[in-house]
Amino acid sequence: MPAFDFKKEYKNLYNPKKEPEIIDVPEMNFIMVEGSGDPNTSESYREAIETLYGLSYTIKMSKKDVTQPEGYFDFVVPPLEGLWWFDEDYFNGEVKSRKDEFNWIMMIRQPDFVTEEVFETAKDLLSRKKPDLDISMAMLIEHKEGLCAQIMHIGPYDDEHFSVNKLEEHIKAKGYKTVMEGWRQHHEIYLSDPRKSAPEKLKTIIRHPIVKR
Repeated sequence: MPAFDFKKEYKNLYNPKKEPEIIDVPEMNFIMVEGSGDPNTSESYREAIETLYGLSYTIKMSKKDVTQPEGYFDFVVPPLEGLWWFDEDYFNGEVKSRKDEFNWIMMIRQPDFVTEEVFETAKDLLSRKKPDLDISMAMLIEHKEGLCAQIMHIGPYDDEHFSVNKLEEHIKAKGYKTVMEGWRQHHEIYLSDPRKSAPEKLKTIIRHPIVKR
């Protein structure tokens, strides 16, 4: 059987329309790493991404291990996601001149069979394979995002403010308001590999957490 692909099975979560829409996002398992700074220059960001993919592929390849997790099924590793915020103000508008002020949580969704035990086993295996990689900041979290508005942004990351403005207009028009607190923040899901896609073709889902006015 082909590997389970979350993007294909949950199109409402990973293939939204180009126009803004309201969605209720269910609880999901994520491996997360939290940090701060410019993702283009931060060493901690590079290590976070290496850790997330290292752990995700270690779990995926556990199908070849004699201690295969209970309930295991083969899966396509889901896309990288990020929560982004500033300490001082609301995340909105053009931010390319403020990237060194970013706080972020980078994360990759995991199948439901990934328990704390499975996660710790993957950490142990990865630490032995890559002893120089600090994976101590990685967390396995059940996160329920809840009611959100989302839009598909196509184009460079630095042009996202155009889609954000359109999303915010839709939120207000539908009688909601954006409220960012805790782990409900400006949320991006990266559907394209920037190393392989031209900037104008990059696909990024943008989500904002909302409540009724």
